[in-house]
Amino acid sequence: MSFDNPQKINQLRQLRAFCKAAQTGSVSRAAEKLNVSQPSVSLQIQALEKELDTILFERSGPRIRLTPAGTLLLDMAHPLVDGFEKLGDAFAARLGSVNAGSLNIASGEATLLYLLPDVISEFSDTYPQIDVKLHNVTGKDGMALIRADEVDFAVGSMIDVPDDMIYHPIVSYGPALITPVKHPLAKKKKVSLKDISPYGLILPPRHLSTWSMIDRVFRQHDVPYEVALEAGGWEVIKRYVETGIGISIVTSICLRGFEKLAVTPMEDYFPTRSYGVVYRRGKFMSAQTKCFLEMMDKDFFSKQSRPPSRQTHATHDDALVTHL
Repeated sequence: MSFDNPQKINQLRQLRAFCKAAQTGSVSRAAEKLNVSQPSVSLQIQALEKELDTILFERSGPRIRLTPAGTLLLDMAHPLVDGFEKLGDAFAARLGSVNAGSLNIASGEATLLYLLPDVISEFSDTYPQIDVKLHNVTGKDGMALIRADEVDFAVGSMIDVPDDMIYHPIVSYGPALITPVKHPLAKKKKVSLKDISPYGLILPPRHLSTWSMIDRVFRQHDVPYEVALEAGGWEVIKRYVETGIGISIVTSICLRGFEKLAVTPMEDYFPTRSYGVVYRRGKFMSAQTKCFLEMMDKDFFSKQSRPPSRQTHATHDDALVTHL
């Protein structure tokens, strides 16, 4: 494509329409995001296909799917469109000015409750004019927001990192058994799976990977276990353990020290879980994003110069925030 002056604006519009349609999987949703009419988006894409002499989408009713040529163009065009739209932020970053703008972060309940509050507080104090928005979402929804560029990044836990994402682990937390203070197991310095077996466990819903992980470990050691209660949310689980309904195995991120609980580390049986930042590969990072990530991990960008690892310390398949 040539970039003669009269064509620049049209080509940018075409690429924006194409990228947004590819991200959302729908021409109508792309039109909503771009605040234009659906026919306008369709015409922009058709013009782009004509200019490139190729088909970019397979169309089936209201849904569209990228062709191989469309996938290739998206990989090439997305960083260009993203960088152009964030040109003001990039300019401010080069000048060292981060006095305004917005920051959108996707996360789940556990991360919002236990990991982010101190960072958000420090960031808000340092950059009071930046509008921070927290999106409480599950894993699938969080990934969709990242891919649609509706959030700058997500904070959570991952194990299997998709090809189009980068996961940067920052902190890790170990597993722990929690019991009422006067529970028989509370007096033991070390607790085995056989010790836990006679007592009912309070576990998160079966569709979450915490349940699967606990079940897998007990089965691997050929130790039976009972479930006394199924409950969602670590705060809920901790409260019901305090009342004596059962005991539980949690990740220590949720333990603040003031609970009326006895806590016993369980690293001999259960894996640690890492929490970190997830963002789209090739995504332009605004000045606001860079400041926040450096606040979370002062060596964040020096570590990015190393080849990213596809394996993380997390051993749960709750990609992002599907865990508690």
